[in-house]
Amino acid sequence: MNTQNQHPAVQDAWVDGHGGRLFARVWSPAAATGRAPIILLHDSLGSVELWRGFPAALCAATGRQVVAYDRLGFGKSDAHPGKLALGFVASEAEHDFAAVRQQLGIGRFVVFGHSVGGGMAVNCAAHCGDACVALITESAQTFVEDRTVQGIEEARELFKDAGQFERLKRYHGDRTRWVLDAWIGSWLHPDFAGWSLAPALPRVQCPALVIHGIDDEYGSPKHPRQIAEAVGGGARLEIMADTRHVPHREKEAEVIELVRDFVATLG
Repeated sequence: MNTQNQHPAVQDAWVDGHGGRLFARVWSPAAATGRAPIILLHDSLGSVELWRGFPAALCAATGRQVVAYDRLGFGKSDAHPGKLALGFVASEAEHDFAAVRQQLGIGRFVVFGHSVGGGMAVNCAAHCGDACVALITESAQTFVEDRTVQGIEEARELFKDAGQFERLKRYHGDRTRWVLDAWIGSWLHPDFAGWSLAPALPRVQCPALVIHGIDDEYGSPKHPRQIAEAVGGGARLEIMADTRHVPHREKEAEVIELVRDFVATLG
């Protein structure tokens, strides 16, 4: 059945996470297919709302349920009680991602992560074994590259502008300063300089779709190539021309088509 012109049903939910309540949103296709839902993991400044129209379009195009949630401290979720631990990329899989799956009744799944969410998605796929049907990374970093550091330092200057800060505050409210500090403080922390996805990548045994913009200001094509070469389940690598760090916003239709084709034959 062609679901592309049908509007998904949308439902909001609250999940009891590891350190507080998490806000989640579920987009369901007009006709249930029984296929594994796609779980979205947002970037360092992201939230459910900042995915904008992408989840609904993804749901309609694939015929799969799509789930997104605000990580603790972001969007509508509860405030984070302290500083973000430097092991946050790996720990998401065992804590809040697991809580979302358990409380929303999600068994098998496809995981799609953007930017640092892509690193979390790798860890989720590695941690969950056969429950993960497929992994999709978009603009994911696999190590702390000079380009990554430079991009974050430039963003730190950008957000000193009151207008830029206020725009981000629309999504994170009084947690906005924490969100910025968590991103900048983590990635520029000297103890984070040696961080890498290398230990997790070979443990991914499902198929992977690896998407990256050639002009990504936070990471060179070294990152997607490392993911594609190191995952254990085989990968399709897509480096998009004339594209920066947010392909799903810059070229939404192309990303939707890539994902739809990739998951078409999967359960």
